[in-house]
Amino acid sequence: MSVAEILEELPKLSATDRDLLFQRLAEMGAGEIEETPELLAAIDAAEVSPEAEDLSAEEMRQNVTRWARENASQRLASPLAGG
Repeated sequence: MSVAEILEELPKLSATDRDLLFQRLAEMGAGEIEETPELLAAIDAAEVSPEAEDLSAEEMRQNVTRWARENASQRLASPLAGG
């Protein structure tokens, strides 16, 4: 199955299936996260944020997952756009 075929089928998946797919992709890419200036700035901001002291480990995981999803979708979009 080609990437184009997979991308065409994604909208047909349920939210639960998309989450499972994302989790599997994240597992496959574990350790491949680049230390970009944006990532380091986000970590620095989180460390000095007053809210950071009040976050549970689960909330922090959710925040990191959200950030990774946003940035992964941007990285995935670039090759498709020809850039």
